[in-house]
Amino acid sequence: MDQIRIIDGINHAIAKLRALTQTNVQQGWRYCNEDIPYPVATQPECWENWSIAQRNDKDYITWSAGRQVIWLTQRFLVPQDLQRYPLAGLGLRLVLTWWAESAEIFVNGQLVQEGDLFDSSTRMLLTSTVVPGEEFAVALRLVSPGHDIGGLMRSQILYEATNHDIDPGFVADELAVLQKYSANFEPEKLATLAKAVAEINWDMVSQPTEFMRSLTRLRQQLSTIENSNFRIQNSQNSIQMLGHAHLDLAWLWPVSETWDVAVRTFESVLKLQQEFPDFTFCHTTPALYAWIEQHRPDLFKAIKQQVAAGRWEIVGGMWVEPELNLIDGESIVRQILYGQRYVQKTFGQLTTVAWVTDSFGFCWQLPQLLKQGGIDYFVTQKLHWNDSTKFPYGAFWWQSPDGSQIFSLMSPPNVAGVMDTNPITMASYAIDWEIQTSLKEAFWLPGVGDHGGGPTRDMLQVARRWQQSPFFPKLEFTTASEYLLFAKRGLLAKVSRLKVASCVENLSVGSVGSVGREESRTEQRGGGKGQSQTTKEIPVWNDELYLEFHRGCYTTHADQKRYLRRCEGLLYQAELFAALKTIATGQAYPKTELEEAWKKVLFNQFHDILPGTSIPEVFVDANQAWQEVEEVTEEILEESLNAIASKITLPPPPKPNAQAIIVFNPLNWQRSEVIAISLAISLPVSIPVGSIEWEVYDCFGEKIVSQVRHDQAQHIQNHDNNNDNLSYSQIELLFLASNIPSVGYRVFWLCSNDVELSIELSPDSRFPIPDSLLGGVRACFQSFPQDLDPPQPPLIRGEPNSKSPERAIPRSGDLAPQPPLIRGEPNSKSPFFKGDLGGSPSLKTCPRGGYRFPIPNSRFPIPDSRFPIPDSR
Repeated sequence: MDQIRIIDGINHAIAKLRALTQTNVQQGWRYCNEDIPYPVATQPECWENWSIAQRNDKDYITWSAGRQVIWLTQRFLVPQDLQRYPLAGLGLRLVLTWWAESAEIFVNGQLVQEGDLFDSSTRMLLTSTVVPGEEFAVALRLVSPGHDIGGLMRSQILYEATNHDIDPGFVADELAVLQKYSANFEPEKLATLAKAVAEINWDMVSQPTEFMRSLTRLRQQLSTIENSNFRIQNSQNSIQMLGHAHLDLAWLWPVSETWDVAVRTFESVLKLQQEFPDFTFCHTTPALYAWIEQHRPDLFKAIKQQVAAGRWEIVGGMWVEPELNLIDGESIVRQILYGQRYVQKTFGQLTTVAWVTDSFGFCWQLPQLLKQGGIDYFVTQKLHWNDSTKFPYGAFWWQSPDGSQIFSLMSPPNVAGVMDTNPITMASYAIDWEIQTSLKEAFWLPGVGDHGGGPTRDMLQVARRWQQSPFFPKLEFTTASEYLLFAKRGLLAKVSRLKVASCVENLSVGSVGSVGREESRTEQRGGGKGQSQTTKEIPVWNDELYLEFHRGCYTTHADQKRYLRRCEGLLYQAELFAALKTIATGQAYPKTELEEAWKKVLFNQFHDILPGTSIPEVFVDANQAWQEVEEVTEEILEESLNAIASKITLPPPPKPNAQAIIVFNPLNWQRSEVIAISLAISLPVSIPVGSIEWEVYDCFGEKIVSQVRHDQAQHIQNHDNNNDNLSYSQIELLFLASNIPSVGYRVFWLCSNDVELSIELSPDSRFPIPDSLLGGVRACFQSFPQDLDPPQPPLIRGEPNSKSPERAIPRSGDLAPQPPLIRGEPNSKSPFFKGDLGGSPSLKTCPRGGYRFPIPNSRFPIPDSRFPIPDSR
């Protein structure tokens, strides 16, 4: 009870001090829901008939969603005093926090500041020296988000001393910080703090000089109590700051807007670094730096100078900040490769910090890949967003299945897009951080983010002011790599001290055997999935970092996921066969084209593009990039296979009219697949297409089982020779290509009983990745586990038709003709069944040993497929 009374007494004094210079003005706003012209809305004489805005139970002023406009207006008259404390000579700020797509602030009819959903707060200076009786007419034009209601959550008038002098509000914040530290670490000192606070001479409030002397004596008394004073004065307590401006490459805006935002953000940072010499800043995304280098070389030169001076840190480690659960392992490797290669070439150093503060979870293998890419540290804050389970660690080793470990950090939570230098917020976080990690050095990232922005001048001025307080942790600017190294060494030193203490304790009781057991236990490295160290070790997280939030992003915009897999597969095959082409023929490797294609894919893997969380305009740009990658890689692949096929010497054909089919396997294991070939044939009108017999032979001349899908026969038009005496059709031929060697090929032969038959490969069979939606052809996939990617089909080439067997069979040492590329499709449709779900399936057998057949009725009568959902109201 005494402790509660002591705390209440301190809180009461803090509230009284704040009331001398601060006042809530939420209740005074008048509103108009019409989007009236600016010259009218900003004139105070127009406001008299407007109603007072109503506030909800959270003291918020809200209005409807859907980009609706509201005008909020209020007159602020500077009084002589607040709670008898004179205000003359103090500075005046208007503190606002909003939730609006657009915010415009007018003072006395002039537009003085703008903001949005991300730049969503301000401490706007109305005047540096107030004069009692002075009036400020403030009008706010706010536009609600398209997806949410709008809100004005806070509005406060704040009077504060200028030139780093103290004022009652500043002293109140100092006392609040002292109380927080004492309550968490040395609660016995709260009584001493309460006794000192009780000596404030409230009778002198109306005499500011005397009252401030009273507060000065209080601060002196608190800084001379006993020997070590209050714990906050320990020189080991510090908050290490690093300016930051998270910039989504696309989200609620298109990529084209991102470039402009980046320029404004970087120019603002460089300007502030001239004003604040100790201010350091970090930013990610080599893709963004590359754009700046190309389009704004003057700005890029200034950035390089700051990087060389150690005041601008390149973090990230990857080409963009990607989605790291959906992309395949090769994509992660390329993110690291192209990101690190650019940074090393451009800035002369590798990035040592993987900085992915906003990606939606992280795969288990990532530490291994990051370490192999020259990265020593991993930083995110996203797991603070978990909706169910609080992530247990702030600093820890993250371990991959192969045992690779990377020192990892949960940076301060940022759920609003803005992290300012409010002293209470910073001190509260530093306390929580020390409790969690035992580290007395906290890490803080001031700045406006999501839509860029970075630190504001006011943030840096507030930090500079609090650097002078003897009751606040030491404020210093640092870099991410410096802080992470310091934190890792600090934790390792703590582990060493604990081990020594444990050994001494065990030896003191003569338990030598227990020392060995303790050493053995503390040397373990996270045995099973999700397990961690004992409390005497730096924790080890041996699992993926799963985000319990944003779960819908894995099923949203499925077209982006489909494009991703298709382009990843195309890039793999294009690179593989282009390399083999270069080895076999000496032709140039298309390095530039493939690298540009990769970078487009890597860009589209950004964590708000690939997951499907952006506005529709973003996906118009993304789809264009996907399609450009498809076009380039398909062209490279076709050219490479043609070149390779030209070097293959064909075996003797089994029949004079045989045509060669070359099946390529791009994967690293031997394959056997059912191949589907679309053939365009021309026949005299008197010969039905069904009368033609087709045969397929392997390279040894052995006939293999094949099947013609006559049900797929289609009449087509021959654009080259419009001959009324011929009929033109397209059929599908299936056969089993067995034992195709890994990264190899096998030759097959296609024969018919009509030596004069004209055959062409259908244009829609030319590309090797089966995708029924993107490629414009039907594909049947093999069954595969849901957590694995479908196997890539073999690539197939057919030799052009030749009426002369000599042209089809090259002489010894000659090059074979180049066969065009046709599609191969793995089959999973056999056997089919029909019937209702309640009975046994009726199995069908393929006629003549075929691979596919039509099913007369494949519909499953399901009486009622609705899921009963209980009423949760």
